[in-house]
Amino acid sequence: MSSLLRRHGVMTNAPAIAYGTRRPNFVLNPMDVMHPLPKPTISPRNDEAVTIIGGDPSCGIVLVCDHAANTIPPEYGTLGLDPSELSRHIAYDIGAEGVTRAMAARLGAPAVLTKFSRLLIDPNRGEDDPTLIMRLSDGAIIAGNRTLDEAERAARIARFYTPYHDAVAALVDASLTTGVVPIVIAIHSFTPVWKGVPRPWHVGVLWDKDPRFAVPLIEALAQDRLIIVGDNEPYHGALKGDTLWKHATQRGLAHALIEVRQDLIATAQGQDAWADRLAATTTALLDDAERKPHLQTIEHYGSQTDIWPIQPALKGRT
Repeated sequence: MSSLLRRHGVMTNAPAIAYGTRRPNFVLNPMDVMHPLPKPTISPRNDEAVTIIGGDPSCGIVLVCDHAANTIPPEYGTLGLDPSELSRHIAYDIGAEGVTRAMAARLGAPAVLTKFSRLLIDPNRGEDDPTLIMRLSDGAIIAGNRTLDEAERAARIARFYTPYHDAVAALVDASLTTGVVPIVIAIHSFTPVWKGVPRPWHVGVLWDKDPRFAVPLIEALAQDRLIIVGDNEPYHGALKGDTLWKHATQRGLAHALIEVRQDLIATAQGQDAWADRLAATTTALLDDAERKPHLQTIEHYGSQTDIWPIQPALKGRT
């Protein structure tokens, strides 16, 4: 029995692959899944909002990177910031793009990455989230966002936010069209220190109520005693409106958000090493004959945010 699942109240007495007496609210009948059609081709794409890395839609994995880039279109200047601020974590997740690209190559998986800075708009937030467009981030005043009106907010949603989420949805749909229910994996990175407090974790796995992929991933990564693995650290995985809520929780897909500490993936060598580790672990979990059918099934567990009267403290979630 998994100690992680017991700690989160997800399991009491259950068979090895039945993750808990908290049963999903809804399990899709296999006959309701689309019959396989000719395999679609996912072509690479680069435009102002997104990069799509082509891959095999039947591989069972969709990768997303919400904070891949620190690019701001010329007409926005630097949003009033000193240019040096654009190299900080407030502008993007340092190292996450390289890890995502390397994992996509190793897994043969399609991936969607942002081409714009989160300072313009944060695609990992709901449209009604007050942190969708930040005016202050980790001590930096974002002057270009301070007097934002509704017209500009709507323009940024249409120009950057919506195309990104449309691209994620399209990759999920392409996978389902092959008859394969994909796992959605989001790649992020976190700062080694937050508000003067060192963070001990090398990697964290964030999740909400669906334990199918996240909990085995935590347990598998923790087999390496040289690394500290965070379970919903350094942030909690339940955030209504974020990317995984939209494209995984709401669609009943197994998923996890992986956070790697930024000092470990600041170089190409570090990015490759962590991509190797994460890709190998993911492959091993999918190759498990007992676990794979459970992972690649549509099951609706819902979200902790369904019962919380307010959003939980984000603990510095960036």
